[in-house]
Amino acid sequence: MDKVKWLAVLGIASVVAMAPSAWAQRPYVGFVYPAGGQQGTTFQLKLGGQGMTGVDGVVVSGSGVTARVIQYHPGLGPIDMSLLSEQLRDLRKAKTLLASAAATTSSGEPMMASGDAMMSSQKTAAKTGTGSGEPIMASGDEMMSSQKAAAKTAVVENSVVTDKLIAKLEKRIRDYCNTPACRSISSLLYVEITISPDAAPGERELRVATLRGGTSNPLPFYVGQLPEYCRKPMKTADYQVLGKEYLALRKRPDNEIEDRVAIPCSMNGQIASGELNRYRFEAHKGQQLVITTLARQLIPYLADAVPGWFQPVLTLYDANGKELAYDDDYRFKPDPIIVYRIPQDGEYVLVINDAIYRGREDFVYRVTIGETPFITSIFPLGGRVGEQASVKMKGLHLGDVEPVLPGKDAEPGIHQVVANRDGFVSNPAPFALDTLPEVFDKEPNNTLAHAQKVTLPVIVNGRIDKEDDWDVFQFTGLAGDSVVAEVFARRLDSPVDSAIKLTDANGQLIAFNDDREDLGAGINTHHADSYFMAKLPADGTYYVHIGDTGRKGGEEYGYRLRISAPRPDFALRIMPSSISVRQKSSTAFTVFAQRKDGFDGPIKITLKDPPIGITPYVSMLPAGKNIASVSFKTDLITKGSVNLTVIGTAKIGDQEITHAGVPSEDRMQAFLWRHLVPAQDLKVLVYDGSYEPPPVRQPREIPPDMLVRAKVKAAEMQAKGQKFTKGQAAGRVRQLKYLFEEGLLTDDFYGERIAECECAAQ
Repeated sequence: MDKVKWLAVLGIASVVAMAPSAWAQRPYVGFVYPAGGQQGTTFQLKLGGQGMTGVDGVVVSGSGVTARVIQYHPGLGPIDMSLLSEQLRDLRKAKTLLASAAATTSSGEPMMASGDAMMSSQKTAAKTGTGSGEPIMASGDEMMSSQKAAAKTAVVENSVVTDKLIAKLEKRIRDYCNTPACRSISSLLYVEITISPDAAPGERELRVATLRGGTSNPLPFYVGQLPEYCRKPMKTADYQVLGKEYLALRKRPDNEIEDRVAIPCSMNGQIASGELNRYRFEAHKGQQLVITTLARQLIPYLADAVPGWFQPVLTLYDANGKELAYDDDYRFKPDPIIVYRIPQDGEYVLVINDAIYRGREDFVYRVTIGETPFITSIFPLGGRVGEQASVKMKGLHLGDVEPVLPGKDAEPGIHQVVANRDGFVSNPAPFALDTLPEVFDKEPNNTLAHAQKVTLPVIVNGRIDKEDDWDVFQFTGLAGDSVVAEVFARRLDSPVDSAIKLTDANGQLIAFNDDREDLGAGINTHHADSYFMAKLPADGTYYVHIGDTGRKGGEEYGYRLRISAPRPDFALRIMPSSISVRQKSSTAFTVFAQRKDGFDGPIKITLKDPPIGITPYVSMLPAGKNIASVSFKTDLITKGSVNLTVIGTAKIGDQEITHAGVPSEDRMQAFLWRHLVPAQDLKVLVYDGSYEPPPVRQPREIPPDMLVRAKVKAAEMQAKGQKFTKGQAAGRVRQLKYLFEEGLLTDDFYGERIAECECAAQ
């Protein structure tokens, strides 16, 4: 299916998924900062998103990482800020009075304590009679002394409470942004993360869980092995007005422009508009530093930014400001990597910025620097299921370690291999497994005359090992036979941008292909792997040619070329990767089918081994259709999420084929293109719709004198023509209630404003 049709399909699926029982209240996470941490540490995360009200926890995949929610700050509006400013003024006045009272108490003048303080002082002053249990009243001097002590204690305690609330309000008001650059990431969640010392290093999946909205979309979170440096989190970025962009530029304090770090380490930061982040470090002559970046890999798509992601740039300088190295991407990936051998002892400065100087809170990065193991290429790029492959690695600081390969029981598909050097794990490299026989290409095989003979079906593990190289493979076919040639290179992180063609013995072109889109590779935007399926016109000898469209080559330009009869098959993608459903209700996931090698038959969709309380409805994806839904009902009452597995089954020839669907998120790139980004888990939250969480904070009853004052004020406002409807008053009450439950308003302030709302609406 072509790109335009798939865009339409994804658009329809988005509408289907926005049913009230599922997507409408689903929490969304737009960034996680920092996007990782070191083993054996505890630190704070700042998450930006929306719809996180009622947050119940943060879920990190795998083991060894725990999370505790500290505070949630939803986006506030001008009216909220007006209320907070008014409360802050009242508190500052109260603080002045408390200071005066404290001064009076310190001077030795008597000051009557509150009723509670008086009672406390009387209890303290009372002495219990021997054996009788009857209180004996203290002397007058003792009573007076205890009253003074209680009064002073009450003043100090009130002052401490007032100071804490003032500081909290000042921070909320200071951090407020009336016109955020991106409202969908302006609500903030603060989380404490603890990573155990033995937590497995590498990428995890982080989600926010709410009481009714279910779990959010996932974002990557990395468990690191090196010391971490984390820049101060950004404030919410202002929306930029054309021609007045300078008004929205971040005014970074001088002491935050450059950080000093000790290598090896991982550095975390956020890039603001027009900003450069600088890191100064010491290095020694002969050190071969590997400087890697995670940025686009953290947030693969931004819907409202061109090209659709943060495009970081790395520049390395010496202490005198001379540029030593520069990179804006690594091969075909937007995240840059610098490898540099230090020429002499001294200080060096690493600078990171966006290529066109954009920035805001979700321009998050992790830069790792040190003499760390790094895989630049492996060969072959895959192997046969059940067989032990011999893989050669190329890279930096690998030593003589062997790659950690998939086990013999691993299933067909793309897996990850790493190098483990003295306990430090390298970057992962993709490794494909298939069931077909495999061979290696043998040079010279660049022309028809020197073509390498192969027997179908086969997977060729080869290299475009020099510039303008073509590899040619010869096979025998019969008239009417269909032949498929498919390249796996870019999907396996090879820089090969392949082109393939099929010719007969006379060199006559029968089929040709350059790029073919694979919706299963949702992270890729340039689908550089080639594919064709062609029917042979006659009995005879045929040739498949493979080359690089840029006429480039080298040791890292590996590929896997499948040449076989069609293998009809399918793959499933499930969207979204999490959903919520009310108890004793039904909901559905959207299912996308990617049909392969001409398969066009029906596919039965259901759940595999669902937990007790969840009952699937069997759905049928009709022949020729690529989108359907899988529904289920539930009687389950649970707090938290359960994982589900969606499976599809189809009759292909004499075999019944079953595949599990891959959970995915529908993500938009740069205002238009849509991609299905894979996730690790498919999560469902079943909730009790009648459940109402207990109030976070219970207000005191409104005193009669406060109610009288509120009625007087309401009458004065009405006399001036300031009238409010019941709806307006109810909205104001909701605002006040939220701010009160967040601990931003005092009992007196809240009670007075609630009374005013009630009187104004009468």
